[in-house]
Amino acid sequence: MFKIRFTEESEDQFLSLQRAKDKKAQFKAVGKALAFMNANLRHPSLYTHKFDEMESPFGGDVFESYAQNKTPGAYRIFWAYGPNKSEITVLAITPHP
Repeated sequence: MFKIRFTEESEDQFLSLQRAKDKKAQFKAVGKALAFMNANLRHPSLYTHKFDEMESPFGGDVFESYAQNKTPGAYRIFWAYGPNKSEITVLAITPHP
């Protein structure tokens, strides 16, 4: 089990989702995905995979996990291991382009 940390940017993105009245479904999906990540980073519904287009601030790989799938503008969670052992840091929570 990993402790989940947020960058300032990803925390702002999460809180913006929470405040947006028209994004309730997206907020719920992101919250559920974060709960799955906390319990099991390899949960099948996350479809977690390495994301090569972003650099980790901690020198490792960046991963992309799905909060939604088969939905226009589906939300994704980008994260990396670190900075400390047994921690992951959420780098961004964004809709898929």
